[in-house]
Amino acid sequence: MSMSNIQDWQQETAALNAEGRLKWVADRFPRQMVFASSLGAEDQVITDLIVRMRLNIPVVMLDTGRLFAETYDLLEKTEARYGIRVRVQFPDRHAVESMVASSGINLFRQSVEKRKLCCRVRKIDPLRVALSGFTGWICGLRRDQSVTRSEVATVDWDDANQMIKINPLADWSERQVWDYITSHDVPYNELHDRDFPSIGCACCTRATSRTEDVRAGRWWWEEPEQRECGLHWVDGKPSTGGRRNA
Repeated sequence: MSMSNIQDWQQETAALNAEGRLKWVADRFPRQMVFASSLGAEDQVITDLIVRMRLNIPVVMLDTGRLFAETYDLLEKTEARYGIRVRVQFPDRHAVESMVASSGINLFRQSVEKRKLCCRVRKIDPLRVALSGFTGWICGLRRDQSVTRSEVATVDWDDANQMIKINPLADWSERQVWDYITSHDVPYNELHDRDFPSIGCACCTRATSRTEDVRAGRWWWEEPEQRECGLHWVDGKPSTGGRRNA
């Protein structure tokens, strides 16, 4: 896979809407793509689109073992609403036990390095297992979510997982996301109504004020440029290697 391929695909998808980008993915990479959902607002939109368009794209989510009860409730509602079974990927039990034994149950508070270790064991490594066997993956990143995501492209190369990454909502605004949810009656996490714009593990997520960054409630004790779990970053930099054209 060359960067010229990625840049060509960025140009091909630049003028397409979210539906067009998902259809483009399904047509160009049949049975080769998986959608990794966090059950966040953006991801619920993508799930709705996949089901409405009857695309043959499986949905997987990561269960870190420390999610909110409301997130599990939403998983159940989503499966019932769309008549699908979301594949739930768990972290390796032995890796979690070893980490906790050496650093404690709440190690993520001790340092940025320990927090990233926790994210790696509970999220990054399980994601690699979930993506195994696929050519690429789809996720709900948007450019205006935070300073760490301002260069998100619709199509890019994921250095961390060595595969294509598709962001069909890259150029959507938060308003567009919620307009879609409202107009299509898409199920969403109840925590969004309690000022949680971005929802991850219960221990690392808090409510925010309306003047704060969308991801200000994630790992809020760290500097803004560090507030990524590593799913989309490598060595402190975005894991996507392509130049943004779309």
